[in-house]
This record gives sequence, C-alpha cells and structure tokens, in this order.
Amino acid sequence: MIYSTIKDETSVQNNEPSLQYLIREPKTNTTTKKAIVLLHGVGSNEHDLFSLADQLPDEYFIISPQGQFALGAGRYAWYQVDFSTGKPVINAEQEVSSRKVLIAFISQLKKQYNLDEVYLGGFSQGAIMSYSIGLTHPQKVEGIILLSGRLLNEITPLINKEEDLQQLKVFMAHGIQDNILPITYAREAKTYLQTLNVQLSYHEYNTGHQINSAIIKDLNDWLK
Repeated sequence: MIYSTIKDETSVQNNEPSLQYLIREPKTNTTTKKAIVLLHGVGSNEHDLFSLADQLPDEYFIISPQGQFALGAGRYAWYQVDFSTGKPVINAEQEVSSRKVLIAFISQLKKQYNLDEVYLGGFSQGAIMSYSIGLTHPQKVEGIILLSGRLLNEITPLINKEEDLQQLKVFMAHGIQDNILPITYAREAKTYLQTLNVQLSYHEYNTGHQINSAIIKDLNDWLK
C-alpha cells in the first residue's frame, strides 16, 4: 500500500503521516504492535529496502518512506551530499529538515497504527539518519538498525548523554570491503557508542557497500 506525500498543516494536526511510504502489515498477530521503519540510501527510493519485507519477521509492520529531496526520476535523498573532495560533505540544512520530518513521521505512525515499538533503520544515508535520530531522540525508538552507514560529526554535539541511551538497542553491520563508506566509519562509531553504553550488537562482513544474506540472517536473529 502506498500513501501520497502530505505536507499541509491540517494533515499534521490530524497526525497523518507526512511522507509517502510503503507498508506491509504484520502477517501474524501479536499483543505488542511493532514496526520496522526502513530508510533508503541516497539516489534510491522507498521501493529499495521494502523489497526486504518478506525476509523480515512476520510480526512486524514494515514501513519504507521516500526521501523528501528529489535528485531525478525515481531518485531521492534525505539530503544532498558531495563526494568531490574525496570525503562526503553534506547539505546540513537538508539533513536537519529530514531529521525533523522523520521524527514527526515516527510519532504519526505510532498514532495511526497504535504502535508500541518502533525500530528505525536504513542503508547508507538511511543508516546515517537512523544514527542521528536514535542518538538525539532515543525516547522515540526502541532500537536502530545501521547498515553501512556513518555517524555524522555534526550530530555528536547534539547527543545528550544524560538521555536514556542505555535503553537504546543498536544493530550495526558493515562490510570490510566497503569503498563508499569505509569500515573505519563503523569502527569509530562502535568505539563512540560503547562510551554511551547503548545495547550494541556489532557485525563486520567480508563484503562491500551492500546488504547480503548473512546480514539479513543476523538482523533477524537480533530482532527476534
């Protein structure tokens, strides 16, 4: 099922979701209503990670929104990024905008579907956004899923270490052959997250900038 983008003030007041998204409802009923919100990478769209829905646990809602910044036909981002210097340089204003929109989106989803737990995750830029939201607003999600991402330097000053970060569950997966976002990003983030005392499950794989079957298996084990 797909919903049109909603931006007007009336829709926000009515708690209707503010992003276009795809949803797979749970295949099995459980007492606790849980959802996984999956954020795509730069240049992709909501269909990308939604293709993993049938490989994820049946008891979860699987929700995949579309990034709010269009890069071309069928290509979207949560913010624009420039790699011309050899290191990623982000459009900070767009990142802040997407972070605010996604935080509101999560609250809207909780109300619309009566969700008890939300796990926010993504691949590449989607993982970056999940880092940012989970660490600055840990009360919004039960856990974050970080697939081949990085922690933005711009975010660390915003992290309140007195927040209830110890309750935040974190699944991190990264390929040691990643030539887009090298493994050093994951290892540095791991060291930093350990200082925050989050509940971290860290995994490295002999792969590049991608999601493989081994990652999905480990993610499923973690979710269960």
